[in-house]
Order: sequence, then C-alpha cells, then structure tokens
Amino acid sequence: MTGETVLVPGARRAVGTLYGSTGGSDACVVACPPHPQSGGHRRDTRLAAVSDALGERGIACLRLGYGGWDRGYGEREDARNALRWIRDRYDTVGLFGYSFGASIAALAAAGVDPCPAAVALLAPIAGVEADDLDVVPAVEALDAPLCLVVGAQDTTANWWPVVAAAESAGATAEPDGATVTTLDADHGFADHVDEIAAAIASFLAAELRA
Repeated sequence: MTGETVLVPGARRAVGTLYGSTGGSDACVVACPPHPQSGGHRRDTRLAAVSDALGERGIACLRLGYGGWDRGYGEREDARNALRWIRDRYDTVGLFGYSFGASIAALAAAGVDPCPAAVALLAPIAGVEADDLDVVPAVEALDAPLCLVVGAQDTTANWWPVVAAAESAGATAEPDGATVTTLDADHGFADHVDEIAAAIASFLAAELRA
C-alpha cells in the first residue's frame, strides 16, 4: 500500500506517512513507533501490519515519525500534534503504539482534549526516559475504550503495571473494563504479527465505527 508523506504541523520536524483505506475513510488511527534510539521508525513491521489491517477494514492510518530525540517529551508532543492534525481531516480518530510508542500513545491520549475515540497499546513500557513521564497514571486517566496486547515471554517491556492499572481503573468507556490479550510471545512478536494486527485493527475498527 502506497502512503503519502506528510509534515506534521508543530515546533518539531515530525514526518509521517498517511495510508488511506480501500474506498476512502472518515476515520484514522495515529500509529506511534518504538524507541528511535533503538532503531524504531514508522516502517516498523508491527506498525505496518496494523496499518494494512486497518486499511482492509476501512480505516486510514498515519504512521508517525518522531522529531529529534527528546527523552519522551518531544515525542509525546509529536503524537499530540499528529492527533490534532488528523482530527481536522477525519471525523473519528484513534491511537495505537508499540513498545516505547505505546507509552507515548498513552501519554499523548491522556493529555489531549477530546481524548481519542479508542486507544490500542502493544507491549507498553511503564516508564520512558524522563522520570516524570509515568505511563501508569496516564492509563488510569484515559476516558476511552482501551485494548492492550502483551507477550507472556516479553522480558524487555515492563508491561504488567500498565495492564494492572488499566484493569483496576477500568480505563475504558465500556462497562467491561480494558480488553487485554496475552500471547505466548516475546517483545518482538515475530510469529504473531498477523495475529496482533488482526486483534488490534478489529478492536479499533469496531470502536471507531461505533
């Protein structure tokens, strides 16, 4: 699928790739990549798989590329700016992130008004580089349907405090609490990419179409 390169408005130079959907769409998901200092970028395999699965379900996707490294502060602002930019162009907006990007997604979602219509986090990390950027209270403050997908064999991301916060706080607009899927996978989800893409895209499409 061919995407359109866009410069996200803001003080930082954040570049994204906007992927449409078959037949056009009135909904779009902003996708946040993993840690840029560990090779994370908007062409990440997991982001690409989720983006493609969203397109098949009639949802557009903006795969975000962060501006210069800023310990999480600037990256959070990049995600917020992307949400604002997309909201001017689509009726409904969702948010997705993987690893460091999942943490940025949670932090960004908790700091924008209105909150995205749905949030999906893959292997979220409880804390980012900056000590005061804590993902747990951000997840507790979310007022949106929330989906978390984690790997039982993942020893890279300390995802369990995020899952516990989501389950205890009921961080969702739905009465049944957050949707949590645990796979027998490590942090890379190498043998589960199609599975996670289907689960996350199905969740987001259902919520954004509700």
